[in-house]
Amino acid sequence: MTTPHLTLAFLLTNPDGSPMSPMEMFHAGHEIMWAILPLSFVALTVIVERLIFTFRENASREPEVVQKMLECVEHRDIEGALAVGKKSNDFVARILVYTLTNKEYSLTNAFMRASSQELARFGQGMATLDTCITAAPLLGLLGTVTGMMRTFGALNGADMSAGFGAITGGVAEALIATMCGLFIAVTSLLPFNYLNARAEEAKHEVADASNALEILIKKSETMPPFAPRR
Repeated sequence: MTTPHLTLAFLLTNPDGSPMSPMEMFHAGHEIMWAILPLSFVALTVIVERLIFTFRENASREPEVVQKMLECVEHRDIEGALAVGKKSNDFVARILVYTLTNKEYSLTNAFMRASSQELARFGQGMATLDTCITAAPLLGLLGTVTGMMRTFGALNGADMSAGFGAITGGVAEALIATMCGLFIAVTSLLPFNYLNARAEEAKHEVADASNALEILIKKSETMPPFAPRR
């Protein structure tokens, strides 16, 4: 009897020669796919939620409002700065509003508290997504190990022709689990890097506002009491 070649196309086809459907590939991956499946759902959920959050935050950015608030601070018009900032949904403007509202107690601590709360919103879910990216290929590797164990177990059988189906099933399990794990990791890595870059950008925006606010407050303190606006 001639033994068929173990090509990738052969391993991912049914006995009648038709290609496997996604559900059939899932079953061919055996038990490890039940761990990979919920992991993919968690990663997808986090990615969609974080992208929606990021797009909404980008749409609500109003740098001109932040600049107007800083100009009011420079001219000692704190009430005017608060009035402008309270109308905005910009997260930097919210930080400045909280800071200026509590500046009599501690300007630095007020800014740090407000910025920490706002920046924490950008980091929500990132640890979960990072875990999914790390765990997915490891689960795929685990599926490779179990699949090869199944293959070697079939190779030890006395009747090679009867055990050929078990051999191909074990190799298919190894390939499918590895493919799914790598697919989840690769497709999740791209939005993960984008979200990280956006979080870093938000940190720079907050740091820039902090430095500008500190400079303008010190500058206004050195100006004459009734200095005219420029």
